[in-house]
Amino acid sequence: MEYKKLGTSDIDVSAICLGTMTWGEQNTEAEGHEQMDYAITQGINFFDTAEMYSVPGRAETQGSTERIIGTWLKKTGKRKDIILATKVTGPSVPMRHISDNLGFSRPRILEAIEGSFKRLQTDYVDLYQMHWPERKTNYFGQLGYNHQADDAWQDNFEEAIGTMNDLVKEGKIRHWGLSNETSWGIMRTCAVSDGKGLPRPLSIQNPYNLLNRSYEVGLAEMSIRENISLLVYSPMGFGLLSGKFHKKIDTPNDRINKFKQLARYNSPQSYEATARYIAIAESAGLTPAQMALAFVNSRTFVTSNIIGATSMVQLKENIESIHVKLSSDVLAAIDVVHKEISNPAP
Repeated sequence: MEYKKLGTSDIDVSAICLGTMTWGEQNTEAEGHEQMDYAITQGINFFDTAEMYSVPGRAETQGSTERIIGTWLKKTGKRKDIILATKVTGPSVPMRHISDNLGFSRPRILEAIEGSFKRLQTDYVDLYQMHWPERKTNYFGQLGYNHQADDAWQDNFEEAIGTMNDLVKEGKIRHWGLSNETSWGIMRTCAVSDGKGLPRPLSIQNPYNLLNRSYEVGLAEMSIRENISLLVYSPMGFGLLSGKFHKKIDTPNDRINKFKQLARYNSPQSYEATARYIAIAESAGLTPAQMALAFVNSRTFVTSNIIGATSMVQLKENIESIHVKLSSDVLAAIDVVHKEISNPAP
């Protein structure tokens, strides 16, 4: 396993992070425990979750992923062996089952962290993230920004940042970060933090994969120059980049098939680009999954690649991607496809 510093901290996190959002929906508690057991043996020390998980978010399963992690922590006593990240939910009408006051007000953040502590069976979190912005902006599948004049959002960066840093002072969280943020959101957060003499966010968790390289426009430079770690989610494009859908070996239980509302990677352009990426991988003697993950791992602005799996076979293949180094010819071929079918799944 490889390790990198998390932002400006002295924390070394594994370059592969164990994503957990399927636990409690597509995976049982026992399967989640098996994945964590195996990940630890492979040198993974970084686990990511959220109060709204499992996915898709719904009242019946909300918090199930944190509870599964919590029972594993209690059973194994390995809390100090892992870097644990979770998230407070941004405003969203479909997520009202979590709270009537979703967002990043001080009362909501405090309510959310205490709920996570209870489910995770811990009294601190290493990285606490704001799951998506409160304002109306381009995230979750929106490539371009269209200003919405009816956005009722009131700038409360100071309240959110102050609350996060109070939690740091109290020892409840070690660091904090953002997720699904834009370039403006990150730099506004940094400016407010600097103005108040408070620590900046340590990380940003955004999507990045062969079908969505929009992070490279603006945000990648920000990660490097401001030393704010990118934690990549959806590196496999909901499993499309594995090639199983093109090879007709998918099952009704695969995420894209089971949850039709998760349509971010379902466009004809995404399928065409993926077919071409599969051909590149196979001509290089790689599996499509190995190439897709190795590409993400190779980016200089990526700190950790959050993998997810519903089976141990998938998990083992995904973790093995850390040992795959792509040749210059493969990278050049990938860029040809990207230029011709650019960001089909933003």
